[in-house]
Order: sequence, then structure tokens, then C-alpha cells
Amino acid sequence: MRLRELLHCGEMELHAAGVPEAPLDARLLLQHCTGKRRTEIFLESEAEVDQNIQQSYRLLLLRRKKREPIAYILGEQEFWSLPFYVSPDVLIPRPETEFLLDRVFALTDPENFQKGYILDLCCGSGVIATVLSLETGKTIFASDISRAALEMTRKNAQRHHLDVVPILVQGDLLSPFAGHGQFSLIVSNPPYVSDVDLAQNLMPEVEAYEPHLALDGGRDGLERIAEICNGLPMVLCPGGDCFIEIGADQGEAVKKMFLRNGAGRSCFQQVEILVDYAGRDRVVHARLAQ
Repeated sequence: MRLRELLHCGEMELHAAGVPEAPLDARLLLQHCTGKRRTEIFLESEAEVDQNIQQSYRLLLLRRKKREPIAYILGEQEFWSLPFYVSPDVLIPRPETEFLLDRVFALTDPENFQKGYILDLCCGSGVIATVLSLETGKTIFASDISRAALEMTRKNAQRHHLDVVPILVQGDLLSPFAGHGQFSLIVSNPPYVSDVDLAQNLMPEVEAYEPHLALDGGRDGLERIAEICNGLPMVLCPGGDCFIEIGADQGEAVKKMFLRNGAGRSCFQQVEILVDYAGRDRVVHARLAQ
């Protein structure tokens, strides 16, 4: 069978199985099996494909037809124009988190990149910690409750040859750091999916394959964010910045949460909800009072 025929068969199989973006996924899987780049797939479209490669391709198509995410099949995902290892132990990095980092670099007080430590809270695959390290050259703390996630963060830091390796800390949210006040910048993509959405409204790829520990935000999706909010005054330096990714329908509730933090009064001199490029609530930015 020729390359173009094999690609066409892959597209048709994935489309019939209801897989979103079937042509793209079929091509990515074929590139993975053949070791060819996108342009080579099309320039060599009439080339015959080895039977072993055809069999490998069909096995990967079968996995994708079962709605296993393409990133888990390939073992990596692009983020910030860089390749990162992923596995079912961690969430697949998404564009929403690229927006989070974009806002971090645009809005953080410049002093806060230097005066204290920087923390990637709920680090997962370590994309935030890695990008923060590459962009700032600073030592980054990376924390997660999952040991497997910390191992993936370590692998991704090694992959990108960071000058300063992140300091990995296993623990539940801010509990390992309480009372120290050493962070001038905290960035977090915590679990924020509600119980209802977790049970009824997830895509098959997410529901069946991605780790629910990294998704489950409790009854209303706000429980983990509330825990972080309550702990921030004990771990942020005066004037320190915090950026947290949130759900598209959580902005109003999260802003109220931060404004009433601390015995009915806010500990923060600034609280703002940042909307993404589609106009949806996506990030809460809070700056601790001086």
C-alpha cells in the first residue's frame, strides 16, 4: 500500500469512529510510524509502505479509535513551541495554560521575578516550571501531590537542559510551604472541574484517560482554588504575585473569594480576572498587599 492510500484509510477510519480532527491525527500517527516529516508524507505519497509499518500504524489507529488522546499515543505534546513528554499520569498541556503563562510574563511586577522564589503549584508535566526556568533563569520550585507527576516534571526539565534544575516537592497544595513567605511569584493550574462536569460533561479522551486527581475541584470546582487562596498570605512575599488558571464560568465566584480572603477582608491589594482570547474567564491574578 502506498503512503497516500494508507493515510486516506487512516483518515476514514478515525472519521467513522467520530474522532475529532481525524485528518490531522491520522497524519501525525503516520509520521510517528514512518519517521517522516509532514512534507515528506506528501512529497513521497506514492512510495510503498513496509508491511511492518502498516501494522504498527493500524495498531495506533485502533488506540485512537478508542479515544485515547493522541498526545498519550505519541508520548509528547507541544507547548510554548517546545516538545514535552506526557503520559496518563499527567494532564495534557493545553492552550489555556499557554495563555496563563503569557499573562504571567506580561503582568508580574518585574521585581517579583528576582526578589523571591518562584513556585509552579500543581506542576503536573512541568511545562510551567520549565518555561518559567527558561524565561527567567531562576530556580523554580515545582510541587505536586503526585510522585509520578514530579517524575515527569524532572524528565521534561532534563529534556530542555535547564541551567537550574527545578526543586521538586511532593505535597498537598501549599501545605509544604506554609508559614515561610518566601515566594514572590506563584503560578498554578490546579484542579477546577466540578463534580457534575467530572461525572457527565467530559470528552471521552478526558473522562477515560486523563488523571481525575488533576481535574477534580470538588462539588463546585472551587475547593482547591479556595484552599490555595486561603494559604497564599502565608507563603507569598509582601507584594508577591499569584496567577491561577480557572474555569470559564468561575470568574465572578473566584474574584469574590479573593476579595473576602482573611477574616472578611482581602489580603490582596489587587485582584483581577483575566479573560482569554475567546473572551472567557481564564485566570485570576492576585497581588498580596505590601
